[in-house]
Amino acid sequence: MKVLLTMQDLEPAVRLNAILERDGIETALVSPMDDVRAAIRRERPDVLVLTGELLDPATLALVREQLWEARACIAVAESDDEALHDRMRAHGYTDVYAKPLQVEEAAAAIRRLLERRRMQQATGLIGESHAMQEVLVMIEQMAPVTSTVLIEGESGTGKELVARAIRTYSPRRNTPFIAVNVGALPETLLESELFGHEKGAFTGAAERRLGRFELAHEGTIFLDEIGEIPTATQVKLLRVLEEREVTRLGGVKPIAVDVRVIAATNRPLREHVEEGTFRSDLFYRLNVLRIYLPPLRERREDIPLLVRTFIQALTAQHDRPFHGVSADAMGYLVRYPWPGNVRELRNLVESMVVLSPGREIRPDDLPAHLRAGEGLVARNRNLPVPVGHLTRQAAGAEGRELEFIVRSLLELKLQVEELRRRQDDDRARRADGWLGEVPYDAPARVPVLDPAGSIGSFNGGGMPIAAVPAPISGGVHQERGGGTRDRESDAVPLRNAVVIPAGTLMADAERM
Repeated sequence: MKVLLTMQDLEPAVRLNAILERDGIETALVSPMDDVRAAIRRERPDVLVLTGELLDPATLALVREQLWEARACIAVAESDDEALHDRMRAHGYTDVYAKPLQVEEAAAAIRRLLERRRMQQATGLIGESHAMQEVLVMIEQMAPVTSTVLIEGESGTGKELVARAIRTYSPRRNTPFIAVNVGALPETLLESELFGHEKGAFTGAAERRLGRFELAHEGTIFLDEIGEIPTATQVKLLRVLEEREVTRLGGVKPIAVDVRVIAATNRPLREHVEEGTFRSDLFYRLNVLRIYLPPLRERREDIPLLVRTFIQALTAQHDRPFHGVSADAMGYLVRYPWPGNVRELRNLVESMVVLSPGREIRPDDLPAHLRAGEGLVARNRNLPVPVGHLTRQAAGAEGRELEFIVRSLLELKLQVEELRRRQDDDRARRADGWLGEVPYDAPARVPVLDPAGSIGSFNGGGMPIAAVPAPISGGVHQERGGGTRDRESDAVPLRNAVVIPAGTLMADAERM
């Protein structure tokens, strides 16, 4: 890793260069008389430190060029005005330090930046957002130990990259890494794949086979989609984690294994436990160390960096020239919710690189659904009350309770609209002479849900949600011919009322 420093301001450049060299970081200096672009091509630095002419149009153009090379640019500014620093960051500077330069502080920040860049290059986990920096820090903390790790995150966020990064920075870096997608294996074959089998253990078992745990001995095993594992296999997996030994199918002798287990799930595992599809004891055994990998829509500031990084890699891979993405097109990319996360973004960038018409990508070159913003968030646009995305931090019991409340409000709105429609129909019938005067002073008995899950009403137990005028209640109905009859028989049950018992999961409530 190398740092290139410009010498428009000689004093801070020389002092910072000396501190970085003392710390063992390779550096290079370029004088104002030299061509900076030529020096960049020659030295190929990872970080560029600019000490003068920071807002000059030529300098800003140089900074924008470095963004497409995924190269960090640090500015040493004359002023400590935060508004000015923010403006400079908006132009593409990674960070800004004011003069007089605190060289030790700046050198420490550059060292951290280089270490993050080194880890990103080694792991493929790209991002400068706070959320991604937390993930990288957690990887560094968890890698040296042997504890089990649970990675939670949506599909396409890079869970296997995190698992491989943990292994890369662990003492087991030179030992086997075995990845198993347990959700993709049939239940009949899963136990044989994980634990192995003896010859003749079942029909078709013509020879002994070692399981994935044995193959990963002294290394790391990655169990992807762990929430999909069948209940019967969960019991055996729990024993393997507790005893660190496996028994092949058809075998009787336990086999000791030294394996670090990293599990991943695209849905919080606690939800599976609450649904009764995942054993709580296995969950607690897996949930020793936990990493949450945020979806791309929760770290939108990383999207331009990801786009530039993918373009750099894919243009080299396909040997295709690419002229970049316009600011308007990048705005669409940043605003899109990316339901497929980083995987979807990379596939789109690859299609743009391969199918590029030989000019800068503009908004018209993007897919129509992306320009329309259709994704996870857009699915809720037609709801009477917009329901924002519940982030994974709010998932679990609290997240489902919030979603239940919002959905219940929507159902209540439908009920009130039904009552209003019935009132309008009754008024229309009276105007036509079908009904006489009817008192509208009795409250409706709207079905509500009490805390125990039983059904009550406003004046009959339960928790009152709303009291609205009833279009037809008790009393006397005047017949067209002058006679009367008891109106209780005219009571019509409320239509479109949805009753959801307490504790019902949204997946089940939506099927009601």
